[in-house]
Amino acid sequence: MSVDKLGIILFSGSLIFAVPGGAFAQEKTRQNTTIKDTEKKDTNVPTESDKESKDASERIAKAVDVLQDLTAAPDKKGPHELLERAEAIAVIPNMIKGAFGVGGNYGKGMVSQRLPNGNWSQPAYLQIGGGSFGAQLGVSSTDLVLVFTDRKALDLLEGGKDLKLGADAGVVAGPIGRTAEAGVNANLKSAIYAYSRSKGLFAGVALDGALLSTDKDMNEKMYGPSVSAESILKGTAAANSTAQPFVTALEKYVPPKTA
Repeated sequence: MSVDKLGIILFSGSLIFAVPGGAFAQEKTRQNTTIKDTEKKDTNVPTESDKESKDASERIAKAVDVLQDLTAAPDKKGPHELLERAEAIAVIPNMIKGAFGVGGNYGKGMVSQRLPNGNWSQPAYLQIGGGSFGAQLGVSSTDLVLVFTDRKALDLLEGGKDLKLGADAGVVAGPIGRTAEAGVNANLKSAIYAYSRSKGLFAGVALDGALLSTDKDMNEKMYGPSVSAESILKGTAAANSTAQPFVTALEKYVPPKTA
């Protein structure tokens, strides 16, 4: 009788019942298969880096959608003339608003600067917090676009410091169509113009007291260790494929700068 078919074992004069040897082999095989399946599943678990890349990609895709909608308004005279003078454009999609417009605002986005040759820089990631949003009272989430017409307004961000809107740089509601929002200088001389999109509609928005800061961690993860916002915005950082769609959208939707 083979070992595989042995049903009992004699040991020290006693009978010990045992399962067939083949069953042990089958159980061992099952356990090994389970271990391998577990190891295989573990390799498919998204890493922290994967999650960050996905977040960055989704943020860029949403920003591209916001840019397209801003320039697709039925009457684009106001935005077109303003965008021609843009030195930089920031988009913060899905900014979350709390306390019905009184504090608690927070969002993440990106900003690109127009380079001396007319092209757009790779986007530097940034975040915004605080401030109040006037007429947008009660809206829980909004897309925000900031059009910089003064390159100096970016100096603080490029230097790794916070930029307080309304204090470090003047900010007013951006004009829509042929009718400028109240407070907008007819000569478009404010440093920053702000737009918000809620429920699919764009409007100029009174934005004051919000704090812009660079997202250092995201910038380094997307462009490499020790890469600064300044090097990204001045065009010396290597291009990033995840961020490239934002640059392509700027080149497509924003008119060339006027002399």
